[in-house]
Amino acid sequence: MHRSYQPILPSHNKLLQQRWDSTNYNDHRRRVRSAKSMVDTRAPQTYVHMHLKLKKLQLEEEKMSTIERDNRILLEKMSLVMRTRGRVDNKNDYEYRSLNREKRQKELLRVTRENQHILARITMREPDYSHRKWEQEWQQAEKLMNNIGRYPQNWWKVVEKQRKKKQKRESKSAPTEATSSDEKTIEKSTEDPVAKAVSEKTAEETA
Repeated sequence: MHRSYQPILPSHNKLLQQRWDSTNYNDHRRRVRSAKSMVDTRAPQTYVHMHLKLKKLQLEEEKMSTIERDNRILLEKMSLVMRTRGRVDNKNDYEYRSLNREKRQKELLRVTRENQHILARITMREPDYSHRKWEQEWQQAEKLMNNIGRYPQNWWKVVEKQRKKKQKRESKSAPTEATSSDEKTIEKSTEDPVAKAVSEKTAEETA
């Protein structure tokens, strides 16, 4: 195998040169493995007091102990009151009295008198508008409108009244005259109720 070895530098004995190179390489690898690094790559040291705040925990424990002690004292007092019903009488032995009651009463009387005076002036005041005069003027206006109107003012009431009269007359008619009455009813129904009302109004005016 040493014959196929190719040394870097020229040598007269390849076997010895191979052994020397192998020894040198092994020494180099050993020194590399045993070498100490110049840069510290280890994880930084953790300090407990930076992450766990013991003082804060101590203050919280003291606070909780104080609260528990106060609660316990309060519970003992409440239980004592429940058992003995207390030692203080809380009953009111005086009546409530307002300090400005007289002033408020005087103010109320003053306001009441002023309101009564205002009401008297309002009731004694005569109105500026007369509703009776308005009623008379409205009746006169309705009369004029009825005189100059082409149709009567409440013509639909006249038509409804005539229709009711016709129905009542038909209901009283004999059964033998049913056919003739039906024909007459048809002829009358074809007439214009408005024209009939106008004609009746004209007849009344001429009369």
